Amino acid sequence: MKKPKVRREDLAPGDCLCNHCSGKCCRYFSLPIETPTTWDDFDSIRWYLAHGRTLVYVEKGTWYLVVMTRCQYLTKDDRCQIYLSRPKICREYTTDNCEYDEDWIFEQVFETPEQIWEYAEALLPPRRRKKSRATLPVISLSANGQVR
Repeated sequence: MKKPKVRREDLAPGDCLCNHCSGKCCRYFSLPIETPTTWDDFDSIRWYLAHGRTLVYVEKGTWYLVVMTRCQYLTKDDRCQIYLSRPKICREYTTDNCEYDEDWIFEQVFETPEQIWEYAEALLPPRRRKKSRATLPVISLSANGQVR
C-alpha cells in the first residue's frame, strides 16, 4: 500500500521536503521570455511550441517558456546523483515556494502552436501579406536600360 503524501506542514523538525518529493522541480526548466507584441514575436513562440514537451505560460504578467525534460542527474528513485556538487541554481533553490503540493495554475497557458497563433490573431491587427512574385508588375528593360 502506498504511503500517503506528507503534507508540508506535517514535516518533522529538520526533515527536508525534498525527502518526500518525486523531483518535480528536476523534471523541467522554465525561463522568462520577452512579452510578445508583434506577429514575429508570436511566430517565435509558435516555433518553441512546435518542438513538443514545451509550453508557454503567463504568470503575474511575465511570459515563460517551459521545457519538460528530466535532469540527467536525477536517479530512478528521484534523488540527485550530484547533490554535493549540484549547480548554483539548484543550491540556491528552496522549498519555500516550490510546487511540491500544488498543481500548476497560470493566468494563461499555451501548449500548441495553434493556440498561440489563435491568441495572436485575436490580439493583433490583421497581418499584411507580402506581395508574391506572381502579383508584382513585370518590368522590362530595353537594350539601353530604359524601362519599357
